[in-house]
Amino acid sequence: MKIYKATDYRDMSRKAANIISAQIIMKPDCVLGLATGSTPIGTYEQLVDWYKKGDLDFSGVTTVNLDEYKGLTKDNDQSYYYFMHSNLFDHVNILPENTHLPDGTEPDSAKECARYESLIQSLGGVDLQLLGLGHNGHIGFNEPGAAFEKETHCVDLQESTIEANKRFFNSADEVPRQAYTMGIKTIMQAKKILVVVNGEGKADIVRDAFFGPVTPSVPASILQMHNDVTLVADAAALSKMPKLK
Repeated sequence: MKIYKATDYRDMSRKAANIISAQIIMKPDCVLGLATGSTPIGTYEQLVDWYKKGDLDFSGVTTVNLDEYKGLTKDNDQSYYYFMHSNLFDHVNILPENTHLPDGTEPDSAKECARYESLIQSLGGVDLQLLGLGHNGHIGFNEPGAAFEKETHCVDLQESTIEANKRFFNSADEVPRQAYTMGIKTIMQAKKILVVVNGEGKADIVRDAFFGPVTPSVPASILQMHNDVTLVADAAALSKMPKLK
């Protein structure tokens, strides 16, 4: 595992964007696995900036996203479809037909998960998967205790997740109770994995996930078993990393 220590969030975002842009330049028709949440927003902003300056071309790139809430329409401003268009897709020259997310409006979970998993495989897999890291070690919507061998599946969101998401909706009743997510097996099949983490609040889980035992109780710990993982984190997030001898 490669670890890049950034001074702050902006530096972390730039370093992560550098790795993604290098992937695009080296393989213009690459398949990028993308993530949502607050952490990668700065990375997407940097990529958009470089695109506008003429340094990047997304015309051959294909993307697959980690997850999507079940039951949300694409025009819902809390859907990950909306998030990706607002933060990246609408600002670069990526072809709309080359952007893929699970379909949150498909009520048949088995059907949608099988479709999405098949789509990823038909693209030849993911060249570079971007990941954030949850406070409890979750990656995608794979919460502690999730089986490492799972592919794309439907998850019941934990009460803590529902509670945390309440602030984004008009009422608690509007918060989705389920989501479609790539499973850990799907994530681990990516050729390269890039993890972005920032803030002192993530220091404990960075230590546990990347320097502790590999266990389903810390889903991200499985990344220790992947042969090409890069962690880009700010000094605060790396503050509890064990001192290397």
